[in-house]
Amino acid sequence: MKDARIVFMGTPYFAVGVLKKLIEEEKRVVGVITAPDRPSGRGQKVTPSAVKEYALSQNIPVLQPTNLKSEEFLNKLKSLQADLQIVVAFRMLPKVVWSMPKYGTFNLHASLLPQYRGAAPINWAIINSEEKTGVTTFFIDEKIDTGAIILSEEIEIDPRETAETLHDKLLFLGSELVIDTVELIATGDVKTTPQPETGIIKEAPKLTTENTRINWNNSGEQIDAFIRGLSPYPVAWTILVDKGEELKVKIYEAKYRAETHSEESGHLSSSKKEMKIAVKDGYLYIKEIQLPGKRKMDVAALLNGYSFTKEAKMV
Repeated sequence: MKDARIVFMGTPYFAVGVLKKLIEEEKRVVGVITAPDRPSGRGQKVTPSAVKEYALSQNIPVLQPTNLKSEEFLNKLKSLQADLQIVVAFRMLPKVVWSMPKYGTFNLHASLLPQYRGAAPINWAIINSEEKTGVTTFFIDEKIDTGAIILSEEIEIDPRETAETLHDKLLFLGSELVIDTVELIATGDVKTTPQPETGIIKEAPKLTTENTRINWNNSGEQIDAFIRGLSPYPVAWTILVDKGEELKVKIYEAKYRAETHSEESGHLSSSKKEMKIAVKDGYLYIKEIQLPGKRKMDVAALLNGYSFTKEAKMV
């Protein structure tokens, strides 16, 4: 299977890095499947996925199905005559798709499976203050992220890690693991390991407006990790109550410091250069914040032209 015909499936930037690595290693990518173009940004301009843009730059045929079970799509996919399919940050595939190639379909997941199955493994590993994570390749089966493991690679999570920094580390690690997996499959000597189903298995659900809101009743370390795990996207948010207004604000960067005080959790204090929020075991010092209709700002810059009352609080 030296010159295996590969079909790649993915959509976001994380997937682009893996596709680029396959091309650099001269793997034979005969087609790319990605999401349909979607409106994005303030102007809601219809924009192609990052994967589509890169694939077209490499003259690789692109399919953008809305229905993975449609006869039209399945016929086009069959015509690519893939020996192997690789999935990175795409969507759940029907069996008729993942069972099509003779060497199967494998997925790259940004966690050490079975931990953090789901849509946002990078974010939740930081939010939950894990000390390590990694990447895993596995053959796809009927369920989400449950298939037999092919290879995995572990990495430590730094104490001040953000979703952005960990994303970049796992992208590099994952790209290498995909190449190793392709070459292992090429030898015909793949030995897989079933995922264990015992003990506590943590999930990585999709990030929503509901589960990205800061809970000021949590400990300072928990809130600190929560903000880092959601930065720079989709960003932790909260409601600022001040001057009779309620404003939805996003917090990109903060740092917790343990201090003794008697203030109510969520109370905001500020000086000319510093903003801090009381939590039950100290203060959260805000570094970067975004107010409605404004750009992301360093707190010192914000405080040059904005002041808070003594009654200001985050809820």
